[in-house]
Amino acid sequence: MTSLHIAVVDDEVDITRLLAGYLQSHGYRVSELASGAALMALMPSDPPDLVLLDLGLPGEDGFVIARQLREHWRCGLVIVSGRGDSIDKVVGLEVGADDYVTKPFDLRELLARIKAVCRRVSPAAALVTEPAAEPAVRTRWRFDRFELDTAARRLATQEGREVPLTSGEFDLLCVFVQHAARVLSRDFLLEATRGRESGPFDRTIDVQVGRLRKKLEVDPQAPQIIKSVRGAGYIFVPRVSAA
Repeated sequence: MTSLHIAVVDDEVDITRLLAGYLQSHGYRVSELASGAALMALMPSDPPDLVLLDLGLPGEDGFVIARQLREHWRCGLVIVSGRGDSIDKVVGLEVGADDYVTKPFDLRELLARIKAVCRRVSPAAALVTEPAAEPAVRTRWRFDRFELDTAARRLATQEGREVPLTSGEFDLLCVFVQHAARVLSRDFLLEATRGRESGPFDRTIDVQVGRLRKKLEVDPQAPQIIKSVRGAGYIFVPRVSAA
């Protein structure tokens, strides 16, 4: 089996070497890059499965790089930055990052987060985790004016127009569809999609819900598909049926 390819984009050579050595020891193929321009030059010829992107690249806006990456390529994206302000984390998630890790970081925790993102990005990896006793689980669902194919990781309108989703948005939508008409707490949603509990100031789920609403709702300011339940969390309103 071909090892997953990870691009480490950071202008600090010591960090890229540290990460490259650690990830290679765990079976990953690693490209060490010092700029966003180098990343964009790599993408057409050898696109990585996941990008670790530093925001503080000299002369470049890390958020712009993240947005360009998300607009044109499908891969995992984890921002690794010394900027730990909550607003930076929110903006990072809003431009499409699957996770945000602040420096200094623990290598083992970073590896766990990389593995979690790679499982969500790769349908093959996700399939391996399905219980053997449930091979006939339905993978296609209809709700409102959309059809969701969990095996192909594809959301489309009834007319067949594909709705682009990041891996984080797709995983969150799957949880909502599978638990329709139930009030789901932020802690439950974060655990179900990212395998971790939320902290008191963690807005990850709120950001992801906001992005999903922009893609699903007729009027995101008056949502009818994913509604907020004050003090409790969110509820997925539409009737869900097998496609």
